[in-house]
Formats: sequence, C-alpha cells, structure tokens
Amino acid sequence: MPVVEAQNASSGFLCVVKGERVTTRWGQTRPTTLINHGCCGVVVDTALEKWGVSGMPLQRWRELADRLAARIESGEFPVGGKMPTTVELLAAGESKPSVERAYRELVELGLVVRKPRVGTVVRSRVPVRVPLSRYGAVMRPGGDRGPWETAAAAVGLGGRVMPLTVERVPVPGDVAVVLGLEPGQFVVRRRRHALIDGDVVQLLEAFYPADVADAAGLGEPGKVVGGVLAALTVGGLDPASADEKVTARLPTREEAAELCIGERVPVLRIERVVRDREGRVLEVLRVVGAADRLELHYDNLTLAGGLP
Repeated sequence: MPVVEAQNASSGFLCVVKGERVTTRWGQTRPTTLINHGCCGVVVDTALEKWGVSGMPLQRWRELADRLAARIESGEFPVGGKMPTTVELLAAGESKPSVERAYRELVELGLVVRKPRVGTVVRSRVPVRVPLSRYGAVMRPGGDRGPWETAAAAVGLGGRVMPLTVERVPVPGDVAVVLGLEPGQFVVRRRRHALIDGDVVQLLEAFYPADVADAAGLGEPGKVVGGVLAALTVGGLDPASADEKVTARLPTREEAAELCIGERVPVLRIERVVRDREGRVLEVLRVVGAADRLELHYDNLTLAGGLP
C-alpha cells in the first residue's frame, strides 16, 4: 500500500500511514486500520482513537489536564498561584508533549494563564456583579468613581479603568447610523481597558459626536474622573436614558489576547446607547468582557400592567 498522509478538519496533519501500521509525527509506530472519510479520503481508525495530533496518547494528556483542573477547582492551586512546571511534571513521570498539550487545554478553558517571567498561574474567575442600577449612582458630578469602579467596589474588588487611546476618526458606518451622522463625519473614539486587580476583564470602545466630546471634555487623553456620564452632565448635555443590548459569542483571537483568556472562553458583548431628553444619541459604547468575570443583574424591574 502506498504512503498516505491522513488528515482531518479538527486535527490537521496527523500521521503517515504505511500498510497496516501508522507512524506518528513523533516517530512512534502503531498498528492501524483504514476507513474512508469524506473530507480527506482516509482516517486512521484504531490509531487515531488513541493517538492525537501531537503523536501522544490522547488519554494521557486529557487525564493530566483533568487532574490539574480538579486540583485547581479544589483550591489546592489558589488563584494567582503558580502551577507545577514542566520540569516538575516530567520528574513525576509525564511526557513533555503531554504536559504542553494539557496546559494548552487549561489555557483554552480559561483555568490558567501564562505570564512572562512568572510561568503558568491560576486565572481568577471571581465575577463582578454589574447591576442595572449602576448608572444612577454615578450621574452626580464630584464623584471619583465611574460605573465600573462602583460595581467592583461593591463586591470588594479593586476595579479601575485604564485609558488606551483618544482620537478623532471618521465614524464607522454602523456607528454613524446609531449616532445619526453622515458617513465620513469625524467622531471622538475612546478605547479603554476595565481591570480587576490588574487583570483586564473588559475591552471598551466608545464613540461621541465631536461637539459632545468637546463640551464634556472627552476629547482629551487621560482618565475621565467620575466617569463619562458625570462628565456629560457637567457639560450640560443631560444624559437621560440608556439602552443596552447584550449578546454572547466566542472571542476573536485579538480579543482573547487582550483579555488573557483562551479562545474557547465565551465573552459577553454589551452595546450601550446613551440619549438626552430630546432623544439625541450622546454615546455609543461597545464592551467585550470575559463571560465568567461578569454577572449582569436586572433587579426590581417595574412590570407595567402586571400579569393578564
């Protein structure tokens, strides 16, 4: 039988098949049988049930990942604590490919994070309770906390917002529709990170009509002390209502990198639209946050009319 490269969509290049045996990319040879497969013509049946893309027994790395995950969940490895190193796990009898694949799995599941010059540490999944009522508490000028800092402090966490960029840009088409602007008009875009104890938990991108940003001082770099809503109030813009739309999805690769999460950790996407009493849109805010770090609470909602 000729040599065949066996491949499938989930695993990529797996092995080279010769007759009745399979040679993995790591050089091991195992007996195998072949069956037809629609996407690549060949599947290595018995071998691929036991051997994975790295040429290691699938059961070994999965068992290792499960054991490490159980020790995390039990509290043996606390939040922020260092996980066993590769050297330590090799000394315990694990193979290097199994260790690397197991840790990759834990990263993708959001259980650990790899930090330069530190190693692999347990990721915090303590959620911030974000109530619908968070806006009312920060509308009055003079405060030093915005909605995020207020919500974090309410659950005993150290929350802060870190400014990234403030720039005047042509309004994106979908934002122009919401703001009621013509395509190509310039708006002020503010990009920020919302942090908890140094960890990036939310990515924020906000758009303001140029005159609104100028009146509220939002076109200048740096943190807006007390939050944007208080700044709009000080600027005489009278923010009166806010609509929020919440959806869930998986992160993009760039979002996962900024949030330091695996690409299989779901995120929430929140779009907030703030209007004045005349109905003019003052702000379009888009937030992407790790779903396991956020709890959105909608308490004491008024149900007009009651039940029929």
